[in-house]
Amino acid sequence: MTSSHDFRSGLGALRAAQKPARGTAAYSRLVNRPVGRLVAAAVNTIGMTPNQATAISATLSGAGIALLALAEPHVWTGFLVAVLLAGGYVMDSVDGQLARLRGGGSKNGEWLDHTVDCVKTATLHLAVLISWYRFPPVDDDRVLLIPLGFEVVAAVTYFGLILMPTLRPAGAHGSTLSEETAPENPLRKYLLLPTDYGFVCWTFVLLGWDQGFVVLYALVFAAAAGALAIALRKWWHETRAIDAAAAAEKAPS
Repeated sequence: MTSSHDFRSGLGALRAAQKPARGTAAYSRLVNRPVGRLVAAAVNTIGMTPNQATAISATLSGAGIALLALAEPHVWTGFLVAVLLAGGYVMDSVDGQLARLRGGGSKNGEWLDHTVDCVKTATLHLAVLISWYRFPPVDDDRVLLIPLGFEVVAAVTYFGLILMPTLRPAGAHGSTLSEETAPENPLRKYLLLPTDYGFVCWTFVLLGWDQGFVVLYALVFAAAAGALAIALRKWWHETRAIDAAAAAEKAPS
């Protein structure tokens, strides 16, 4: 039998073990992580494992993506798609928080989590493409290029975020010391919103408003593409600096 004390102690432990918020977009920082923390503390009292949380995340996300691809866009379908996708994103936070609450995750859990995230990334915008092909929101086939482009941007962004930590020297992070110690611009977390999966989830609330959703989706795509261009430039210079540092270490003194 669990008690409220178990929930409170788990919540306190999670608050003390949070990942750094710097560089995180507003929705993930201000909404998804706090909600995930509450849910993780609650489901921990019934013994839910991180992998079970990942399975729930995959189920909710998969249902939302399938509904997006198969159902005709209406106000109710847009709302349901958004809720399912956002719920899946909350559970994606829960699995990691449960792992931290239990002292660390497993390689199997990490593989499962990243695989589910990869499937979501690879299918969400394809579902938009299918929806717009089956139920054209405007009388112009060129609109189908938007989800195709968004798919490429999302896949390359995800790949870069997964790859870069493996290329950095042990103990190194994505920011320089000066960047980490300098005050963060308070607007940065909001400027990063187009790259935030959770924010993208809620754009589907407007799915039933054909032209409005097309405009919003196109704007988010353009912003995400711009953010990726900035990230690619940063990663290029960062990897060149890593190579230069490694060459300097090998050079005879």
